[in-house]
Amino acid sequence: MSTSCVSSTDEYWMALAIRQAKQGLFTTSPNPRVGCVIVKDNQLIGAGAHLQAGTPHAEVHALRHAADNARGATAYVTLEPCSHTGRTPPCAEALVKANVARVVVAMTDPNPLVSGRGIKRLQDAGISVTQGVLTSQAEALNPGFIKRMTTGRPWIRAKLACSLDGKIALSNGASQWITGPAARQDVQRFRAQSCAVLTGSGTVKADNPSLLVRPEQAQFTHYPLSECRQPLRVVIDTEHQLSPNLAMFNDGSPVLLVVRGESEQQFSGDVSVISAKIDASSNKVSLPWLLDGLGRRGLNEIWVEAGAGLAGALLADGLVDELIVYQAPKVLGNKGISMLALPDYQQINDAPHLKMTDLRHIAEDIRMTYRVVSPDTHSAVG
Repeated sequence: MSTSCVSSTDEYWMALAIRQAKQGLFTTSPNPRVGCVIVKDNQLIGAGAHLQAGTPHAEVHALRHAADNARGATAYVTLEPCSHTGRTPPCAEALVKANVARVVVAMTDPNPLVSGRGIKRLQDAGISVTQGVLTSQAEALNPGFIKRMTTGRPWIRAKLACSLDGKIALSNGASQWITGPAARQDVQRFRAQSCAVLTGSGTVKADNPSLLVRPEQAQFTHYPLSECRQPLRVVIDTEHQLSPNLAMFNDGSPVLLVVRGESEQQFSGDVSVISAKIDASSNKVSLPWLLDGLGRRGLNEIWVEAGAGLAGALLADGLVDELIVYQAPKVLGNKGISMLALPDYQQINDAPHLKMTDLRHIAEDIRMTYRVVSPDTHSAVG
């Protein structure tokens, strides 16, 4: 039996399951972040979170915690229990074997090939299923996984750090540091929850960055793994401007280098070089082609740390889902470099439309989070 009847008690326990899922914020890729709690006689008897691909899922951890007490209990799960055998056994089957009486699910699996099958397995076993409890909060845990499952592309967050007058650097290119230490720490945490960091050759040439997560700067609390999971660095260098001697090509962490044609340079074994599809109109890499390819690699969330050109091109092409803007209390002047290179729009409605979803102080700086929305419907793009 499936029901949509939702009580405040269900919402309370699902909120706790969502908090459990957040333990995997930095580590579950390419899997979704999932939490589970098991309740009996209005008492918590089991709790768990999925922490890393290839390790037990949230339901398994929670059932182990509950042990034999799980019989007749209610399980609250932030994502429909899986019904297929992958690197781990199906969680729906584990719940059936544990003889739980009821399962409350926040959201169904977004993969259209498997959506609903886990719920059906539970129902076929006589387990009562309630769906749709705190669905929007559960969806917010996994925007990238949901988008990749439904469109094939990752969730794209573009980060910008600018002055009060919207500049990212002085006219001579100097940009370190516009924002303060707290904002830079915040950026480290966004990098850490991303599957990949996307940038262009201009940024790499100018700054010689690593674009890796620096745990000492991120200052994680309760990080679930012994070592920090690092994102893949994806670098667009269609004009072959980058030297193999640069830092990111020699630090032992993977890089995906996107070039035009074949590279004549020899890079270390941690660097994979692919030939880009070139857009005929711009004579630059086809960004939709690139994002499709990153989706096929199982990448859920992409963090864009790039110059005005690449960030602007992604936004102009409607490929950005979310803008994260750090604004510093500085004024760089009218000769400074603007934060986005966009087309010369002739109509206001032609320009990207944004909806602010969060605004907060990060020490002396301000962090503004925007969703990119359709100008006609004001619904989210992507």
